[in-house]
Amino acid sequence: MHRLNVQQMAKNNSTNNLKQQFKDNKQLRMITYGIGVLVVALVGYLVYKQFIFGPENDKSKGAYVKGLNLASQDSTDLAIAELESVVKKYDGTVGGENAQLILGRQYMTKGNFKKALSTLEGVKVSDTYAAVGVIGLQGDCYSEMGKYQDAMDKYIEAAETNENEKTTPEYLFKAALVAEHLKNFEKATELYERIRDNYSQFSQQKAIEKFIARSKNTKLK
Repeated sequence: MHRLNVQQMAKNNSTNNLKQQFKDNKQLRMITYGIGVLVVALVGYLVYKQFIFGPENDKSKGAYVKGLNLASQDSTDLAIAELESVVKKYDGTVGGENAQLILGRQYMTKGNFKKALSTLEGVKVSDTYAAVGVIGLQGDCYSEMGKYQDAMDKYIEAAETNENEKTTPEYLFKAALVAEHLKNFEKATELYERIRDNYSQFSQQKAIEKFIARSKNTKLK
């Protein structure tokens, strides 16, 4: 997996180098998979809250667990086959929607971002944290397909859904990186400053002034 070096971006104020960093779409896998751990945590939270405590859709609740386990073991093809069956059988139930979320993520692992996007767009979950993850993954799909304006819009939507100290600054940061790629340096600066002013615990907070300086300086050129 190729990852965009965030610290190197913080040090590099060259517009040409920034453009080169985004030239190879494989490098955007940092944007696509940078919060993959968060998605896994969200799914785990769904299992805990909805499988154990949810009173409705009892028959569907355990249906996606096998697919989830296969996905966690990197058995992507087997997971997809299992989850597609669950989605078809339990569409509209708690278990069916959870299966569809995980299925969309597995399509992304296979590189089928168009199918992943259409799958994720159909996911309806009541849990707000899971809803944030679904929106963010849609942004990742758009990013991988080169639809960066749509990606930025989705990242901002994810950031503003259930605002909190964890997911909000992470999605704002991703949106700002994409804004720079779009040469919308004013928007990038706005997003970086929003992180600086409101989310002191964000992991990139120490470097945020460098990102702000880069986008501001580029804007002035």
